[in-house]
Amino acid sequence: MTKLFNDPALFMDEMLEGFFDIYPQYVMPVPGGMIRSTESDANKVAVVVGGGSGHYPAFYGVVGNGFADGAVVGNIFTSPSTQDVYNVCKAAHRSGGVLLITGNYAGDVLNFKQAQAKLNSEGIRTEYLWTTDDVASAVLGEKQKRRGIAGSFAVFKVAGAAAEEGLSLADVYKVATRANDSIRTYGVGFSGCTLPGAKTPLFSVPEGKMELGLGIHGEPGISEDAIPTAHELAETLVAGVLKELSDMPIKRVAVILNGLGATKYEELFVLWKSVSALISDRGYTIVQPEVGEIVTSLDMAGCSLSIMLLDPELERLWCAPADTPAYRKASNRIHTRQRDDVASEDKNISTASPLSASDFSHQSAQWTAGVISGICQMLEEVAEELGRIDAVAGDGDHGRGMLKGAKAAQDAATSLVSRGGGLGSLFTEVGEAWAAKAGGTSGVLWGAGISSIAKKIGDDATTLTSKEIVEAVNDFISTIAQLGKAELGDKTMLDAMIPFAKTLGAEVEKGSPTKIAWEKACIQGELSAKETSHLSPRIGRARPLAERSLGNPDAGAISFAMIAKKISEYI
Repeated sequence: MTKLFNDPALFMDEMLEGFFDIYPQYVMPVPGGMIRSTESDANKVAVVVGGGSGHYPAFYGVVGNGFADGAVVGNIFTSPSTQDVYNVCKAAHRSGGVLLITGNYAGDVLNFKQAQAKLNSEGIRTEYLWTTDDVASAVLGEKQKRRGIAGSFAVFKVAGAAAEEGLSLADVYKVATRANDSIRTYGVGFSGCTLPGAKTPLFSVPEGKMELGLGIHGEPGISEDAIPTAHELAETLVAGVLKELSDMPIKRVAVILNGLGATKYEELFVLWKSVSALISDRGYTIVQPEVGEIVTSLDMAGCSLSIMLLDPELERLWCAPADTPAYRKASNRIHTRQRDDVASEDKNISTASPLSASDFSHQSAQWTAGVISGICQMLEEVAEELGRIDAVAGDGDHGRGMLKGAKAAQDAATSLVSRGGGLGSLFTEVGEAWAAKAGGTSGVLWGAGISSIAKKIGDDATTLTSKEIVEAVNDFISTIAQLGKAELGDKTMLDAMIPFAKTLGAEVEKGSPTKIAWEKACIQGELSAKETSHLSPRIGRARPLAERSLGNPDAGAISFAMIAKKISEYI
């Protein structure tokens, strides 16, 4: 259990404050994460890695010479927001372009892709690669669906070394992609991990058992077995990793034996003795192996094995020197620099300039701000329960993420109203604030959906009809569907949203008053959310754990139904 914290909600912020105080010779803070505090060549490609925190040394522990140029840091096990990614890339970028690398998780992919598009639109050449090394999370024919776990470290290392050598953005992306194609990882867990302040772990493993094929966000494994001896476990890991690589002609390999946070180094050394022998017996030559905590999962007990086939270029880059807070090979001469162009604050935060709107639109914005405050209060009460639902087949962060997004929306709405703004500006700023602060998949989806409402409802409106409300709700839902690439039946929030919208539209079409129409839609939305317990997830982080998910509702669908019901109290 994670025992040392003050306010659990501030755990990440205080952790980073301590980290920056320890390693000013390596890193400097920027909004959303950090960049190197050392000088690099003006034409160098900036390699920016990132994801949720809780995995140290990944991701921010490898920012430094010969490795990453920057790291985007999200809340524990939660994707950073698009704005965070954008901020770090802007600060890390020199003139050689930016390569983004993350694991293959829905929230990361959505937020990093959106940041990539924004950077490219501003003339900053940006490529994005997500790692797919976890052999347990999907079959080889669906490798694009695999998670990125400890093997991500090797991809980061190769990309960082290639950028340090002065390769172009296209060539750095090419070699990083080849590294990702050449690596496989298989992991096991002996106990679950516990979020700071939580009373119970995200999942538990029976005494004397282990979970095979677990993730690094608290996701349980795909099967369960008795804990074997170290040598027997080595046989399982080596066989699982080399199954897809044994037919390849390359016989020189990089190997990572990774501890997940609570497995002692001494145990890993015992395990390595057998792992090394088994790999060598199969005819492989191991090149500069890494054994220790590389990509952790808070206090989870367990380990994973990663093997990467090394062609001559990959071997040179794998062995290249590096100097970071958590990882060092040889030593390089470095020059401290000052970055005057690094912003100390998020430049995209709305200014306090006064706004103008029609009386109706401004009064409606005041009413909406009150609704958001009520939603915030409600989410504070149910955040733990939403997290419990989410933890069945996910990472348990949904309640915290929704609450953080709603609080940011509340602050944005209060500021907007105090400046005289109307409904259009409110939905734009509330959506941006939600997406920037909530993080994760639901954060970016809710943020985009809320912002889309502004297209139909402006600051100069003098009325708002029931049909316009239906259109706004449909825009909100279609934006989420398009961005999240989900459909009805995928076991997502859409399984409550779409039935809600259909009922609302049908009732308005019949002439029902808005309040009555909304209340009937809420009944249907709540029923549909509960019925997601019968569905099997087809996308997202819960997909590999479909059987565990059966019998439990989708947390996103439940939270939407709760929010819709709360809104009905104010109509």
